[in-house]
Amino acid sequence: METTKSHVVHGGTLRYLKHDSATTGTPMTLSVFVPAGEGPFPVLIWLSGLTCTEDNFTTKAGAYKAAAEQGVIIVAPDTSPRGEGVADDPAYDLGQGAGFYVDATQAPWAPHFRLETYVTDELIALIDAEFPTTKTRSIFGHSMGGHGALTLALRHPEMFTSVSAFAPISSPTRCAWGEKAFGAYLGEDRAEWAKHDAALLIEGGAAQDADGKGRFDDILVDQGDADPFLTDQLKPELLVAAAKAVGQRLTLRMQPGYDHSYFFMASFVDDHVAFHATRLKA
Repeated sequence: METTKSHVVHGGTLRYLKHDSATTGTPMTLSVFVPAGEGPFPVLIWLSGLTCTEDNFTTKAGAYKAAAEQGVIIVAPDTSPRGEGVADDPAYDLGQGAGFYVDATQAPWAPHFRLETYVTDELIALIDAEFPTTKTRSIFGHSMGGHGALTLALRHPEMFTSVSAFAPISSPTRCAWGEKAFGAYLGEDRAEWAKHDAALLIEGGAAQDADGKGRFDDILVDQGDADPFLTDQLKPELLVAAAKAVGQRLTLRMQPGYDHSYFFMASFVDDHVAFHATRLKA
């Protein structure tokens, strides 16, 4: 991976990186914060929301003081492939900037939009090869990235110690953002959509181990009650109901007055870093 710029922050090192992805067939960009010391360190992967690049979380979330104190690497990849020859759409909620962390099966998206495989296969392998990691990791995200964090953790539970989300798209098959993206990327078979819907995955047993117990000791979700997308797009109550039905502990914290912005995330990101650090170190 090529380092495009580097900064010292809270005693650690923040690097912006670029590499040619075999998965997407495009250059991909990301940021990586490594705390001071030799390590090895556990890894926390952040997935951003619609329209974002790796830079939104990196510059706005204010997570690196907590990461330095907890001794955790934070990785923040871009939200989609980009560049010449990569399919796009004029709308903000489809195409470049809106990868939805799925592997597209439909034209014109399938050649490059393979974000699930990129994160769970290529990105994790690169981070473990290039940085002093313990090869243990957790995942969190916001909005579209909250959907991605939940579904990737549920679909690949062996890879992640814990999962949390800010204002996630809880059930993409039951909201306009998800229906539009899934119809484009995955086709018209709604059974394929259900494989990438966090609430439906939990209902179907993805949050339970072989003994019928919850795979995660808790799933932390923060949601602002002044979020303009709360009722129509996010629907956290569907996550709560699904978790309750199968005995998976899920903590939904409704935060009074908070909206959908990075001001909301910056207010509670320390809690999420500590939530994951405790579990990663255990």
